[in-house]
Amino acid sequence: MSAFENTKCACGHQNPTGTVLCESCGYPLDPELENSDAPLEMRYDGIARRSQKANPSLIDRVWNFFSSVKIAVRLIIITLLAAMIGTIFTQENAFISFDPSTYYEDRYGWIGKWYYKLGFSNTYESWWFIGLLVMIGTSLVICSLDRVLPLYRALNKQQIRKHEQFLTRQKTVFATEIEGSEEAWTENLAKQLKRKRYKVTVEGKALLAEKNRFSRWGPYVNHIGLIVFLLAVLLRTLPGWKLDNYVTVPEGETVKVPETSYYIKNEKFTIDYYTDDELPAELKGTARAKLYETQAVLYTCAADCDDPSKQPQLKEVNRHNIIVNDPLSYKGIKAYQFGYDDTAKLKAVHPVLIDKKAGKTYGPFELDMRNPQLDYALGPYTLELRESYMDFALNTDGRPTTKSREPNAPAFVFVLKGPGLPDDGEPYMYFPKQNDKVRFSQDVINANLADKFELKVPSMEGVEFAPVETSLNIRYDRAMPYIWVGAGISMFGLLLGSYWQHRRIWLRIDNGRVTLGAHTNKNNYGMRAEVASALRGIGIVVEPKSLDNGRNKT
Repeated sequence: MSAFENTKCACGHQNPTGTVLCESCGYPLDPELENSDAPLEMRYDGIARRSQKANPSLIDRVWNFFSSVKIAVRLIIITLLAAMIGTIFTQENAFISFDPSTYYEDRYGWIGKWYYKLGFSNTYESWWFIGLLVMIGTSLVICSLDRVLPLYRALNKQQIRKHEQFLTRQKTVFATEIEGSEEAWTENLAKQLKRKRYKVTVEGKALLAEKNRFSRWGPYVNHIGLIVFLLAVLLRTLPGWKLDNYVTVPEGETVKVPETSYYIKNEKFTIDYYTDDELPAELKGTARAKLYETQAVLYTCAADCDDPSKQPQLKEVNRHNIIVNDPLSYKGIKAYQFGYDDTAKLKAVHPVLIDKKAGKTYGPFELDMRNPQLDYALGPYTLELRESYMDFALNTDGRPTTKSREPNAPAFVFVLKGPGLPDDGEPYMYFPKQNDKVRFSQDVINANLADKFELKVPSMEGVEFAPVETSLNIRYDRAMPYIWVGAGISMFGLLLGSYWQHRRIWLRIDNGRVTLGAHTNKNNYGMRAEVASALRGIGIVVEPKSLDNGRNKT
């Protein structure tokens, strides 16, 4: 649209700057449109919009940027591409125990390394992705306001008698000469249109028939749904709105669910394997789980929740046997069966201290792998714990370290004190599960002390293995109901805009000449057919195709 300044229309109505068609009579105000025979652009009834200001301010420029449909489409395309990139490799929030700083490079090579460095491993929670969602939401709001408010004013104040040029430049046009009563002719056509469920308003020898106006609001209802949807997605990034965490619960134990006041107990874990007869030939002889089930109890903390010196008082709120795809549910929180670990892991050992020269044995005492005591009294001797390593190894400098937090190769460094030993004691290194006796044993580390004393478990009865552990995925999403509400509103808007069409028919009679113009926002074929049918009802037979603009001006 070329730049121009509106003046008062010939009909006497003063239009705002930027109006294309007179708000009252519909006469074209743009000189280019006024001197053309092309059908009028009726998308917004020619109304003035804020984004069309001739001298925009800074705020107007921001408004214009976000009100642009092209900008909105580009933002959506960029967001979709970013979302696709986020699906190439597993996102960080799906890990249980992997270190993302090394995982991607170790598994995917240099591509994985740069995938992690560029932040794509945490795409959906990154600031730039959230920023794109905010920009799309802003564009939806401004696009809607820029169009829906002026459109509402235009449709709410429609004039019945329109300018003749407005009628003859619609896509569906009919003109003819009539004889007899002009008012009677108008009334007869009005009756035909009412039978087609039009709302008809007659003003003398002019007529306006309209139906399905509500369909014009379909796109904006869709926008409202998308805005609700995006707000709900953004709410998920706030603390307390979404949880997707993993807990490992040994059989018979109760653990706290992170970031909540809930506790969950694994009363019993059951696993059932396929028999060889149930497996295909290539899998025979392998252990394949057929069913694994956790008999779980969910508790909420009733008292002493934040006092580390006291045991929290728990109240049972739900219990359920969890299997795959059948979670425990309570007030939006769900515990899914994720996995299990049935490998034998040391829980505790009960070694004894043997005084080789005296031929005496002291103990046994309980040495817990994860929570060992610091001091042990064994007859006249004492053991003071100084260091512990769950998965013992030596680093590149030759210093002791641990490769993981699991007791795969535990090692404990004690100071042994008692008769015949220095006042400050002698260091004694104990390996409950000896994996490399050549390099790591007390004989190698301190052969002199190893000749006098020995820590050992006398029999397998002194070894406790940890119970089977079940892995549970704990989830809740308080924003999900709003996501569904937004999706429902959006689908309703799509339904309104897709299955109904806003149709309007204007008519005026001047000195025995009828001029009819009709407009619809979609399906112009159906519009022509309805006009032809209404004319046929009053005795005028025309082909629907002849109602195309310019074909029938008799």
